[in-house]
Amino acid sequence: MQVTETPLPGVFLLEPRRFGDDRGFFCESWNKARMAEAGLDYDFVQDNHSMSAQVGTVRGLHFQSPPHAQAKLVRCGRGVLFDVAVDIRKGSPTYGQWVGYELSFDNGKQLLIPEGFLHGFATRTPDTEIIYKCSDYYAPDCDGAVRFDCPDLGIDWGLSGDAVLSEKDAAAPVMADFDSPFVWEGAA
Repeated sequence: MQVTETPLPGVFLLEPRRFGDDRGFFCESWNKARMAEAGLDYDFVQDNHSMSAQVGTVRGLHFQSPPHAQAKLVRCGRGVLFDVAVDIRKGSPTYGQWVGYELSFDNGKQLLIPEGFLHGFATRTPDTEIIYKCSDYYAPDCDGAVRFDCPDLGIDWGLSGDAVLSEKDAAAPVMADFDSPFVWEGAA
């Protein structure tokens, strides 16, 4: 597996090697021991799977606050999505900066997002599926969001029309009104 650190320290792009033949392919999407050798020691406890029917569906920007903060390993099970991570660790030299990558069934890429980051995605094809691992269980009282289209973040989602949003995401605060529960501790 190729592991590449992104411009945001702690966020990694993972590219599992695919072994294919005329039947299709096989790949190992996660191996705890191999990732620990690369310095990525996560204990994932929950897998989530969602499907978005419409092109231009945006889910995010989401986070789960301490004591139930979550790291996520995100991949696309079907279709194409644009996946985004935003640093929200107070005091971080990259606070408020974002990275985004196209994840698709075809390219097999995955994004590893540690605690202290917002996460969101926009779908590029109909019936896009996202599959992701979480390092803590879902805790409704720790669930939070920031508006996906904040001018102060300047994320280019590549949308060709209006975003399809949930009520929660449409009502999320902008970054300027957000008080992050995360603090940078000098390392990713």
